[in-house]
Amino acid sequence: MVDCGMINGKRQRFFFKTKLEAETKAEQLRIAKKNVGEAAFSIPEKLRVEAIEAAKLLEPYGHSLLDAVKFYLPHLQLQNKTVIWNQFVNEFLAAKEADGASGRYLQDLTNKLLCFAKTFGERDISSIGGTEVDTWLRNLKTNAAKPVSALTRNNFRRVLVVAFNDAKFRRYCLENPVVGTAKAKEFEKPVGILSVSELSLLLEHAPQEIRAFLAIGAFAGLRRSELIRLDWSNVDIEGRFIEVTALKAKSAKRRLVRMRENLAAWLKDLVKTSGQVTPSNYKELLDRARGLAGITTWPQNALRHSFASYALAHENNAPALALDLGHSNTQLLFQHYREVVRPKTAALYWRLMPPG
Repeated sequence: MVDCGMINGKRQRFFFKTKLEAETKAEQLRIAKKNVGEAAFSIPEKLRVEAIEAAKLLEPYGHSLLDAVKFYLPHLQLQNKTVIWNQFVNEFLAAKEADGASGRYLQDLTNKLLCFAKTFGERDISSIGGTEVDTWLRNLKTNAAKPVSALTRNNFRRVLVVAFNDAKFRRYCLENPVVGTAKAKEFEKPVGILSVSELSLLLEHAPQEIRAFLAIGAFAGLRRSELIRLDWSNVDIEGRFIEVTALKAKSAKRRLVRMRENLAAWLKDLVKTSGQVTPSNYKELLDRARGLAGITTWPQNALRHSFASYALAHENNAPALALDLGHSNTQLLFQHYREVVRPKTAALYWRLMPPG
């Protein structure tokens, strides 16, 4: 006989046929008590019943009750740390600014995250699920209450992936709910460019104050945001390059853009030692020039896309052109600009010179 003492308020005794069996059982009990403590032998009846029921529920999945506890524990710990979306956005944007993100990138993040906050701003981050994020993305509307484009939807999705990855890093959520959401299918659209005759007329009728803006955009391919911030001190006609500083570049990386011969000719009589290249009223001046040139349709990023298309066709040097444009590789060039124009037409583009 082995006396186990009081278990669940009752004295428990085990009887065996032989002394060896009794000693073996007694040794097993001593080891068990040493490993798990006395509490294991005084489990309340309610807890014992719940444990048995839980074990039955887990049995089809091949997991133990301990497995279930270890899985659920991080969720409980998360409840004590999670924050609402609005609070997280402030932390996230502050961190991005401290990391040196450009003003343009920060503004894009702010706009998209605050748009998301209109629906989820007061929600705990850990409570936001993938299904509802997917629904939100699918229901995005423009100001005119029309569905947004596939590109816009995917841009929102991209920002949310980055934000929730940061939230996961901060342990505000266990998983990124955006990862499993569907990407909208984007149909490739041909890039819009200016014809040689359109650019010729545009430069001819443009007021002198905006001619440098147009020439640099068309013959060096700077982004509009880079043009707006470009200073004449960064334009070197003798060295035949334009410096786009890290603070003014979209990529936050400094680059030198080659200056072709025709661009040097257009800038020769316009160059200054310092000051902004682009006047503050450039939009008004551009509209006036377009009207005088008879250009009724202005493609998105018309000057930059024209530069890239005509340069690739004329020079056939994708790696060098990618550096001019500030691209990290040539993928975008071949995807958007290859064979948009023919080499003969491109040759005419690069022969556009100022009168006289």
